[in-house]
Amino acid sequence: MPHGKVLVAQGGGPTAVINQSMAGVVLEARKFRNVELVYGAYHGVSGIIKEDFLDLTQETSHNIEMVSGTPSSALGSTRDKPDLRYCQEIFKVLKAHGIGYFFYIGGNDSSDTVRIVSEEARRADYPLRCIHIPKTIDNDLVGNDHTPGFPSAARFVVQAFMGANLDNAALPGVYLAVVMGRHAGFLTAASALGKKFPDDGPHLIYIPERTFSLEKFIADVKATHDKYGRCVIAASEGIHDSQGNPIITQLTRQVERDAHGNVQLSGTGALADLLCDEIKRKLGIKRVRGDTFGYVQRSFVGCVSDVDQREAREVGEKAVQYAMWGDRDGSVAIKRTGFYSVDYQLVPLESVAGKARVMEDEFIAPGGTDVTDAYRLYLRPLLGSGMPDTYRLRLNRVDKILNPSK
Repeated sequence: MPHGKVLVAQGGGPTAVINQSMAGVVLEARKFRNVELVYGAYHGVSGIIKEDFLDLTQETSHNIEMVSGTPSSALGSTRDKPDLRYCQEIFKVLKAHGIGYFFYIGGNDSSDTVRIVSEEARRADYPLRCIHIPKTIDNDLVGNDHTPGFPSAARFVVQAFMGANLDNAALPGVYLAVVMGRHAGFLTAASALGKKFPDDGPHLIYIPERTFSLEKFIADVKATHDKYGRCVIAASEGIHDSQGNPIITQLTRQVERDAHGNVQLSGTGALADLLCDEIKRKLGIKRVRGDTFGYVQRSFVGCVSDVDQREAREVGEKAVQYAMWGDRDGSVAIKRTGFYSVDYQLVPLESVAGKARVMEDEFIAPGGTDVTDAYRLYLRPLLGSGMPDTYRLRLNRVDKILNPSK
């Protein structure tokens, strides 16, 4: 094992458990005598470029443990998407500081950054071990059964829809909520696990893996409302038409775009408002309400899966073990081995970087607006312990006296 300094960074959207992975790296790395110092990059790769490092060797183990249970990214994050030149600057900084081990916690873009930096180090014949640690609430990293951050966000979505369904049953109407996930429907599909009784919502679930038709959507809502006298809908932010265009572009001319020119899917309530307006206008239903869960589902303090916490810690620890005892760079992947157990593997960076997973067909019901039991079995153990339950009164009605025929 070569001597050197360790650098850990966090990238992309924060999650409820990303600090567990950071803690796993820091505490595990400090066990090895060949590790000189452990640094944390402040605000991800942008912090590396600025040489903005924190010396985590000086942090107490107790405080690291306390921070590990705190949601969001304690080291700060960034939305930078490094290209080759950017990664060359990253490598220049790592080399100047004598970094021998680079750990980057993040999703698809982060894994690609690790891949490029790894190639730069190899080209320069510099001894640098580069390990990507998985993290994303979208659950769209290939090669993983699931990704840390997703189970806790899914737990939030499940409980939010449980509450929304109860509210909608008390005051019937149409309720629609837009859920994160970009081009993968895993998080939106989690709403299905909030159902207990046959008439519970969400009654309709719309995900990016199936083409969205506005006409069919209106027909689905009408049929459901006619059947139950109400309708609860879960819609992914990434729903699109047959041409792959985000649905929001069909409903408004003024579309917000991000710094990279992509349609802004998160951080705006426009899609929910526009779909609700369509329902009101075409069906004439008066009580139509819409929500956008938005960023609250990423780092919600009171809704963290203990399974998610444990696995997020372990991928950080395993990353260090692979780096110290292994002979190659890679990405840590979670593999399901039973019901319920997991194991970890180090997979090639090329197999993860720049790729995106979507929901498998076996998880999607034939009609396209519900999930299968296979998905329920897949997700249920990830939600963790202590999930709440709901109950309802039995409707033992009393006979009417004044108007018995009504």
